[in-house]
Formats: sequence, structure tokens, C-alpha cells
Amino acid sequence: MKIVRFVSKRQGALYGVYDPRRPETAKPIEGEPWNPRSVGDREEQIERLLAPVSPVNILALGINYRKHGDEIALSAPSAPILFLKATSSVTGPDHPILLPTAGPDQVDYEAELAVVIGKTAKNITPAEAPEYIFGYTCANDVSARDWQFDRQKGQWARGKSFDTFCPLGPWIVTRDEIKNPNDLVIRAVLNGRTVQESHTSEMIFDIPSIVSNLSHSMTLFPGTVILTGTPEGVGFTRRPPLFLQPGDEIRVEIEKIGTLSNRVIREA
Repeated sequence: MKIVRFVSKRQGALYGVYDPRRPETAKPIEGEPWNPRSVGDREEQIERLLAPVSPVNILALGINYRKHGDEIALSAPSAPILFLKATSSVTGPDHPILLPTAGPDQVDYEAELAVVIGKTAKNITPAEAPEYIFGYTCANDVSARDWQFDRQKGQWARGKSFDTFCPLGPWIVTRDEIKNPNDLVIRAVLNGRTVQESHTSEMIFDIPSIVSNLSHSMTLFPGTVILTGTPEGVGFTRRPPLFLQPGDEIRVEIEKIGTLSNRVIREA
């Protein structure tokens, strides 16, 4: 099942069940999609898609692909490296990524598989983890490298939390449709050119291990989004560096999920 969050002319922002064969409409969900009270029979017109979840928390992993660690000269971690992104950084499919007036001049892309938690999890085992996952979506962990590495002295949160720096979408694919999330092709495509291409089997920590590990630090509430790390090919490691510019189109493509596409513009 595919779950979207969308603006409808009659009812405003809604969650809905989405059928790609009828791309202009969705069946509204009453309540949260991981705990629905009902699913309507009447279809609502989609005026525009929003990020498919409004997260209660965004937990993100650094250096979870070995080749990405190699390209930035960092060894594989012994435990997942966690940082947080502000929930205000979330934006949706086909919404613009804003290059902020605050002056990040080195804004980078990071294609990532995102996990959406559907049931409160605390101190769970990897074997238990799948039953706490609601589904999966595409994410772009947009990062201002100058703020991440220089202006904030290696503190990552601010450089990764500017408004629009967490595109999610285009929908959530429920876990029953993805039997093995560690068996998916993932890529980033910038202006039609593939700049990242890997496979989620290349993760250092697999999805059940990540969810279990994080649940031992904090309670994972329904609606928590976990970004599971990016593969090699990010812009700041290239020579010359490849940063996002006004007019660019950046796409995140993940097998069995879909394509998250965003244009890049200057903040007014």
C-alpha cells in the first residue's frame, strides 16, 4: 500500500491511500495512517502532495555505507552514528529546496532510504524491529557543508536543518510491500546525471539493527523518521566539488519505492 499526505480542495491537508493508476486522487484516512480510524470510500482530488509524514522526530545516521566512509577518510563505526535534523526542515515532493539567505554556499545532496516508525518502540531487539516499522520512503539529507564542518565546528545539526533540507516522499510504501529493505537499489540523479548509485545491502548497519539500536537510546514514537545514511558520491568529496545551484533538479530514486524530485532555488 502507498500512503500519501496531500492538500485537498475540500478538506485541506489529509493522509490518504494512493493508487498510482489514479494519480489525481486518494482515499482519505481518518486518523494517523499507522493507527487509522477509517479509510473513506470517496476519493479526494489531490491539489498537491506534501511530505508523506509530519515527523515527531527525525533521527539520521552518518557513515552507514562503507564506501562513503572511504571517500571521506573515516573508518566504519562500531555503532550507528546519530545526529538530529529539525522537523521544520521537512519538505515534500516537487517542492523547492531553498538555498538560504544565511549564506550556505556549499549545499550538498544525500540520497537516503527513510524508515517510518508505526508503533512505540523502546529497548527492542533486531528480530522484533520489523513489526515496529510502518513503511519506507525516499529522503534527501540536504547538507550545508560549510556550516557542518567550519561554521559550527563539526556540529552537524544546524548545517542539516535549514528549512527545506529534508525532502521526503513521494509516498510511504508500507512494510508488507518491501520484504527486505536491505535489498534495494538507491541513487541520486542531478540534472539527469547519476551522481550516487549503490545498494542498501552495502549498509554497515542494516535496518533492524538501526531501529533496535536507536530504541535503546530513546523511545521511538509513531511518526518518527529515521534516515539510514547515504552512499558514496556526495558532492563535497568530488574534485572539483559539486554543490547544488539555483535551477538544479535533484532526484532520489529507490527501487520499489519511487522517485523524490526537487528543484533548487534561492530563498527570497
